[in-house]
Amino acid sequence: MKKHDFLSETIKHIDITAFDATPIIDAMRKMAFSSRDTAIAADILSRMIRDDKCTNILTLAGSTSAAGCMQIYVDMVKYGMIDVIVATGASIVDMDFFEALGFNHYKGSQFADDKKLRELYIDRIYDIYIDEEELQQCDSTIRIIADALEPCAYSSREFIREMGRYLTTHAVKTNSLVQTAFEHNVPIFCPAFVDSSAGFGLVKHQVGNPDRHIVLDAIKDFHELTKIKIAAERTGLFMIGGGVPKNFTQDTVICAEILGHDVPMHSYSVQITVADVRDGACSSSTLKEASSWGKVDTTYEQMVYAEASSVLPLIVSHAFHHGDWKARTPKAWANYLD
Repeated sequence: MKKHDFLSETIKHIDITAFDATPIIDAMRKMAFSSRDTAIAADILSRMIRDDKCTNILTLAGSTSAAGCMQIYVDMVKYGMIDVIVATGASIVDMDFFEALGFNHYKGSQFADDKKLRELYIDRIYDIYIDEEELQQCDSTIRIIADALEPCAYSSREFIREMGRYLTTHAVKTNSLVQTAFEHNVPIFCPAFVDSSAGFGLVKHQVGNPDRHIVLDAIKDFHELTKIKIAAERTGLFMIGGGVPKNFTQDTVICAEILGHDVPMHSYSVQITVADVRDGACSSSTLKEASSWGKVDTTYEQMVYAEASSVLPLIVSHAFHHGDWKARTPKAWANYLD
């Protein structure tokens, strides 16, 4: 088999505006197990959106963007449901920015011969294929953006803002998350930005410019996100997966406290995850456990133990068709930070 035989059918991103999941969520509310948890999560997201004084933060970890959920996140920004994004570098660069440049993710198989894939320069994420040569072109574009910037320390938010600016004139796919967030003044933070394909492009930038290169300042990231928490006061978290984005965002409450500000815990929180709690982690603690650290209020919190691509479309479709976002005021936190 040749490379084109593997890269023949693209992943299609689900459109939550094209169907109304409200009847399904309403039915799930009367059920049990993960169905009821999913309905409760949908209700909490709706509360977050209705609460016009609440700043809503989306955290992304894992590969749902590549798996067909990318348009969901774009629509959450486009329709004003979300004010801030905290994500892994892979979610933003390897998946979203990658497709904005005109590349695709492809349907594959978890039972593939990985040695054969390596020979053909095809990367695999479970049952998704990526053309490694195209991914390296994406990395090179990251270097081009970095090379054009004034050498100094940037937060990841500032660098991703420049990625969004670049896409306004260079995008092949114009409705990416990076570009949409840029155009709607929604800041994106990637506190572990170089733990992704972007890291290769930034290393090439630094090696190619040993005396005049940019650096990414994760401390500045933390301070900027904490400044949003202090100014916003009331916040809600909608978390896909866990890891660095989840913990980084939750910790802003403690950071604000240490800086001398009395801010409330995150008022609303939903986490969709398949992580286990028994190893003491659950991809950075259960939400109830986080309350003991002073991070999350447990009045409106819900863990949903499900693979996110199976329930996320239902939850966000419910929120979209409920329509509360129409009366919501955009927070434009990117303007505040700039």
